[in-house]
Amino acid sequence: MISQNLYFQLVARVLILVAVSLAAAWIVFSQAANILVVVPLIVLFYTVLNTIYYLNRMNRRIFYLFEAIKNDDSSLSFHHYNHTTIEKDLSRSLMKVNEHIKHISQNLQKQEQYFQALIEHTATGIFTYNTKGFILNSNQQARQLIGLDPFTHISQLKAMDGHLYNIVKNIHPGQQQLADLQKEDGFLQLQIRASAFRSGEEEYMLLSIHDIRNELDEKEIDSWRKLIRVMRHEIMNSVTPITSLSESLSEYFHLDGSVKTPAQIDEITINTTLSGLELIHEQAQGLFRFVESYKQLTRMPQPEKKSFPVRKLLDNICLMARGFTNAEKTELICKYLSEDQMLLADEQQITQVMINVVKNACQAVENQEHGKVELISVQNKYGRKQIIVNDNGPGIADEHIDKVFIPFFTTKKNGSGIGLSLSRQIMQMHGGSLEVKSAPSKKTSFILNF
Repeated sequence: MISQNLYFQLVARVLILVAVSLAAAWIVFSQAANILVVVPLIVLFYTVLNTIYYLNRMNRRIFYLFEAIKNDDSSLSFHHYNHTTIEKDLSRSLMKVNEHIKHISQNLQKQEQYFQALIEHTATGIFTYNTKGFILNSNQQARQLIGLDPFTHISQLKAMDGHLYNIVKNIHPGQQQLADLQKEDGFLQLQIRASAFRSGEEEYMLLSIHDIRNELDEKEIDSWRKLIRVMRHEIMNSVTPITSLSESLSEYFHLDGSVKTPAQIDEITINTTLSGLELIHEQAQGLFRFVESYKQLTRMPQPEKKSFPVRKLLDNICLMARGFTNAEKTELICKYLSEDQMLLADEQQITQVMINVVKNACQAVENQEHGKVELISVQNKYGRKQIIVNDNGPGIADEHIDKVFIPFFTTKKNGSGIGLSLSRQIMQMHGGSLEVKSAPSKKTSFILNF
């Protein structure tokens, strides 16, 4: 409708301009009174001005609408500008567009308020900042954990805690860091996770902060409970036979409530006593070894990190694995990410970890018809180096999967239960981790994350 009215208005004005121009030309070329040419020129001038004014009135309404949108002005009205039918139609259309934009803006504001309220009520601290370090948004939990309100720039962290500032400044998307923060009201253990996103041409970093102190305390208490149960089990296994045997041996030297005389002690009693004392000695030695194993866990030296080739490590492990139990029946496979891949770590300690893990893998495939152990060097999507040890053994039972790293826990008859515990401790001292995944009757994987 608007386009038709505008078309008719423009066509009418163009026809008037053409007619007046032709009239002026006829007067000039017909040598009529030249004074008469003034009339069509006046009409021509008026029509041009009227057309320009008419088009400007249309454009002015559209310009006002764009200005209102730019300034978030939802009170714009065109009713007092209406003079003609086309202006009324244009005004109605522009008002509909304005109402639609206003509706979209209100919905966006509602969504923003909803998400803002959602972020404010979460128990995790969240804040975002741009490449220049300016804070765009932060919830109350983040400001409360950090102890900064207002929180406008990450440089504010430098004055409060330099270590926390360096972590926030240098953290990369997908990374997770731990930071200790000492505040006036207590000590916090913060877990910081980072993710990046882009809005338009600008890049932003989103950080979530969570105080995991209570969670760590609960896990530590739970770990101690599990450790105490295992230690109690091991100690009782050693002490109970000693107690029972010592009572039995004591009975050999008593008769009717009194101690036997030397003449009453025969050779059988002496031999039995010696055998019993040897057994007590063996049990005591086992208990001593158990205590020494515990000392080994608690006195690990700090790693001396140096750069060395991953291929050299895996080749050495495959060479040493030839002496492991069932190694001659096991297929050992080594796969490298690249020939020149390097690893920054304590080579001796990581070698010890690999020996423990590979030895367990070889023992796990002992009863397999085609036992296979794979040593794979890879790099995950975050750029972290990994060494994965796979075996096609029977797997680890679900009730044991969360206990394999507990000190002294073992399902083997002659196992000490400290190999994997020691290996995980070594990896943690390197700033990494040791994980296990198992699919019963298919595959078990031990993953060294550096």
